[in-house]
Amino acid sequence: MADDWNTQIITEFRENEGRVGGPFEGAPMLLLHHRGRKTGREAVTPTMYMPDEQKPGDLIYVFASKAGAPTNPDWYYNLVTAGAATVERGTETYPVSVSEVTGAERDRIYAEQAGRYPGFAEYEEKTRGIRTIPVLALRRA
Repeated sequence: MADDWNTQIITEFRENEGRVGGPFEGAPMLLLHHRGRKTGREAVTPTMYMPDEQKPGDLIYVFASKAGAPTNPDWYYNLVTAGAATVERGTETYPVSVSEVTGAERDRIYAEQAGRYPGFAEYEEKTRGIRTIPVLALRRA
């Protein structure tokens, strides 16, 4: 079911130069290309992102929210293990290095995203006491 949903978003993203409708209309979206750390298979995952205000073209943040599920998404582990990925943003595709943001910096970035998109505040509430939603920094390689 989730694969069908992701496939529809990926298709819409590519047909509309990186824009999608529905619940993500107007939101900054990208496609994460990563390789399964166990399977070795290539995967593409659509996700929202937040550009860094100081380096909007070179540094972006993604949030391993999994819609507030009690576990981290597989793509999070794949990215952290590899330390690199490829992103499609708009009509551009480029490699990125991956690092996890922790502590006060993570909290600041996540709070900013939750302020822009209240769903992220809801995800954080769902995971309170279970897990801290990871924030990953993707830097243009």
